[in-house]
Amino acid sequence: MTREISSSETDEIEAFHATLHSLRVWDGPLPGFDPEAAPAEPLALFREWFLHAAEAGQAEPHTMSLATVDAEGRPDVRVLMLHDADGHGWHFASHATSAKGRQLAGHPEAALGFYWPAVARQIRIRGRVTACGPEESRADLAVRSRGALAAALTGRQSEVLGSVQELAKASAAAWERAGAEPDAPAPTWTRYVLDAGEVEFFQGDAARRHVRLRYRRDGDGSGWLRELLWP
Repeated sequence: MTREISSSETDEIEAFHATLHSLRVWDGPLPGFDPEAAPAEPLALFREWFLHAAEAGQAEPHTMSLATVDAEGRPDVRVLMLHDADGHGWHFASHATSAKGRQLAGHPEAALGFYWPAVARQIRIRGRVTACGPEESRADLAVRSRGALAAALTGRQSEVLGSVQELAKASAAAWERAGAEPDAPAPTWTRYVLDAGEVEFFQGDAARRHVRLRYRRDGDGSGWLRELLWP
């Protein structure tokens, strides 16, 4: 049986569609990108683009999407923070007992996505993820804020929550402990490193002649192949 839509719902739907179709992207001047001048490996270009995005005023350029798959092969995605990018790969952290932690334990392949609309740039990264040991994971948490430690101590990430009051109580206790014990252990907190096998750099163009440069590991994994992709 079809439910009758009220006039207020109709107005809301119309407002949604009107707003959706009125939005535009990349109205301002955009940076250029010459793929022929790109470095031989992707990490250097990533760092260059990251600094450029931050200097251009892009809010939170260190946030990224992490895509994983569960035991049934269903994709999952969420936004989290980049903790580092070095010769080992792209670093992030979470609880090993969280949804993403369990998914990575069962299928340690993942993808990262950065989008910086201020400069019309995207970076897509795919590769194998490795969980770091307790020492590195603890060091990751040690350099972060009291709030980060409190969140880690609150724990139970991705579990069903009974009420917001329950969260408030647990969080308050975690904040107090984080202040009193800055070295308090958070056993399930884990640092992860994604070792990229493929990295794509996308530069948007107002005329839709977007530039896409993909780096792929060569056959023996010691170097990188570069190729342009149709937009």
